[in-house]
Amino acid sequence: MGLGQGNSPAFGTANLTNCEREQIHLAASIQPHGALLLVRETDGVIVQASANASAFIGLGKNILGVALGDLGGDLWEHVRQHIGDRLDAIPVAVRCHLGDPRQPLNALLHHPPGGGFVVEIERAGSRQDFSERIEQALQAFLDASTLQSLCDETASIFQDFTGYDRVMVYRFDEAGHGEVFSETKKPELEAFLGNRYPASDIPQIARRLYEQNRVRLLVDINYTPVPLVPRHSPITGEDLDMSLCFLRSVSPIHVQYLQNMGVGATLVISLMVGGKLWGLISCHHYSTRFLNFEMRSICELLAEVIGTRITALESFTQGQGELSVRRLEQRMVESISREGDWRNALFDSARSLLLPLNATGAALLFEGQVMTTGEVPGTEQIRDIGRWLEPRIASGCYFTSNLSAQEPAFAPLTWVASGVAATRVSSESSEMLIWFRNERVRTVTWGGNPFQKIAVGDDPADLSPRRSFAQWHQVVEGTSDPWTSADMTTARLIGASVTDVILQFRSVRILITQDQLEQVLRQIKSADQQVVVASADGRILEANASFEALLGTGNRPIRSLDELPPYFADPKDVDRKLQALRRSRQPWRGEVELATNRGERKPLLVRADPVMSSPERVLGFVLLFTDLTERKAAEAARRRFQEGILQSHRKPMGQLNSRGDLMAQNLMSTIIENAQLAALEITDGADTAGMPGMLESVRASVARTAEVLEQLSFGAEETPGQNGVDEA
Repeated sequence: MGLGQGNSPAFGTANLTNCEREQIHLAASIQPHGALLLVRETDGVIVQASANASAFIGLGKNILGVALGDLGGDLWEHVRQHIGDRLDAIPVAVRCHLGDPRQPLNALLHHPPGGGFVVEIERAGSRQDFSERIEQALQAFLDASTLQSLCDETASIFQDFTGYDRVMVYRFDEAGHGEVFSETKKPELEAFLGNRYPASDIPQIARRLYEQNRVRLLVDINYTPVPLVPRHSPITGEDLDMSLCFLRSVSPIHVQYLQNMGVGATLVISLMVGGKLWGLISCHHYSTRFLNFEMRSICELLAEVIGTRITALESFTQGQGELSVRRLEQRMVESISREGDWRNALFDSARSLLLPLNATGAALLFEGQVMTTGEVPGTEQIRDIGRWLEPRIASGCYFTSNLSAQEPAFAPLTWVASGVAATRVSSESSEMLIWFRNERVRTVTWGGNPFQKIAVGDDPADLSPRRSFAQWHQVVEGTSDPWTSADMTTARLIGASVTDVILQFRSVRILITQDQLEQVLRQIKSADQQVVVASADGRILEANASFEALLGTGNRPIRSLDELPPYFADPKDVDRKLQALRRSRQPWRGEVELATNRGERKPLLVRADPVMSSPERVLGFVLLFTDLTERKAAEAARRRFQEGILQSHRKPMGQLNSRGDLMAQNLMSTIIENAQLAALEITDGADTAGMPGMLESVRASVARTAEVLEQLSFGAEETPGQNGVDEA
């Protein structure tokens, strides 16, 4: 087998295992309805020609090495006018006369890679005025308001212009598969409308050539190729690049494919949208059919207009999507100013979020929360999908119509999340907007079994394209409707819009937070309570004046929690507690002693806590210190009070000599119990500073009561008049 460039098979040597790489632009032969000449630019000498060139022109001599000007006619005069022109993208057409006797010809001129002029000639028919019909066709295209109506008009008008038995508008999907989107045919022919054909039916190299050479004509499926003589171009020493040649031979594999379909002749016109091959206008005839240069030019002209109209219609659809996105954005902005948040505007109407993408559900993952609308998986399942999506939306968006095929773990969610579209809404990879599409079990009609790409004849080595093009139905499960390019664009627009709104929202938060921060700082700064606020890395963000006064730091404010321990009597213990707070997020409750600069120790109560925004994220730490000096003094006073009144006013049992003494002791116990209750009430109060004085007043009252009791006699014998009542 011969090889073309690299390890790619040369034209005519490919089989179905390597036809994707067949060098079909290096055909080295042409179809016989015209002739080809390769002319040297410097002197117009013919250096390569199709084997039929002399006979086609009507000359009985070998024309290799002959100058164009010596062939008779005016072809050289036309060619010479274009020497120096750049003709490497679109051939230029000239009408000329050549041969003996002279005959009218159409010639197409272009520069192939490597140099020289390629001159392709064909018979010229009588010219006709198609201007009125062209104008009517253009108006019909402009009047089409939908893609379907435009394609229907296209199929009908092209059949009217060309006369082919069947005209189809063939549209490619995102995967490269083709679908017969519109069709006009003779009544007796089988309908192909709606049939799909696998991407492999049109190799990538053929698609690239369709982008370069917009009109391809095959006059007779059973033609005999006419070789170029010599085989290689004398200018380059290699096969002539025939990418722009309208006469170029067709790959034998493609010929076999068409023969298997029963087609006799074809005309294919490219539909370009946005600089890419959007689809084809494919014309089939069931016998031989030639279309002259003028009509092919009309087809190319109309196809360009159709491509522009498709662009306009798709842009209009996209514009409608953009309009809905802008309306959604405006509602979110208004919601921020009205309600202080934007999410309600996004979710208050399922239609506004779901309809632009034809989604069945949506979810927002933002600041650790999940908001949903429509039919969606459970919250934890959405979080799982979000975690799976994070690395896949690094570029901004992700789309799949078959989630379970991408990640089998999500297969149980097929009924609600077969299709997923996701876009980031902030710099945080975990914050995203996800759309869901549920499963749509559907039947896809293929023009023949797409999985049967080859047929085997009697000889096992005889491989050919499939011979059966009967409709083959495939039931597709586990997938949603595919996301279209318009869906993808809309998702990106909504993502960008939400991102902008979030930035605005967070910017508003800065202003609100700044105002709130200033208020809170004023309150903290003026608080009597000693407060320290530190960041997650231990930097002190705020230490109020009360705390600074407590430490006595003067003009040396502390900047980090690491600077605190030396201020305490046991710095190692304080450092250990602070490290446990910062590293293990362990709250600290307890008492410490502050070492004052006067050599004294001041007791403090500490309450320190980590502040968490999520189970995994620490915002910082808050430490509250309370001076226990007064409380400690109050507690000491209470202890002294208790000890004092018990020791001072309780006589040992051995000293109780009379019934009166016992009665006095019982009374005193009651008085002391009352005093103790009063002392408890006093020491439980907030006024620790006044506590010692109040306790002292109670102690003094008890002492006075004891003295009064001492003056009373409860043990004397009762005599008349001694009970305090005079007898009559």
